[in-house]
Amino acid sequence: MIFREDLLLIEILKNITITICFKNCMLLLKILQKLLFMTQFTLLFASLLGGLAVVFGAFGAHALKKILNEDQLKSFETGVKYQMYHAIVLLIIGFNFSLETASARYMVYAFMAGVLLFSFSIYGLAISSVKNKKLTFLGPITPLGGLLLIIGWGLLGYTVFNIHG
Repeated sequence: MIFREDLLLIEILKNITITICFKNCMLLLKILQKLLFMTQFTLLFASLLGGLAVVFGAFGAHALKKILNEDQLKSFETGVKYQMYHAIVLLIIGFNFSLETASARYMVYAFMAGVLLFSFSIYGLAISSVKNKKLTFLGPITPLGGLLLIIGWGLLGYTVFNIHG
């Protein structure tokens, strides 16, 4: 029998897990950025995202096709597509922007954190649902990643407007 206090504790633990995941993601990005120049960091990150998108796409098309249902496979493919789209965007940004302004750097951080949270939470949800052990705490992470991607696009527009405006 589940009591109201148990549900409250589960909700608190879920929120703590989401917060820790986000903070660790941002900390890792900042550590890597300090080791490299921002442009190099952006291009390296984009190439890793792109390469992983190819690997995950092949994994989904071959290995997961046999164990995921159609909806789960479509969700997984959505994560792969968004990962690849944003890897390409980060490559374009890395080759075309100096990334010297705070808004340009925040744009890159928003895209990076957004794609990690968005795509990787989808991967986790799709794969974990195979054995009916769905990692439901990942559910709120997906829209948070999507929000960061939207913020990245907004900052891209802002940065372009300020460069060419």
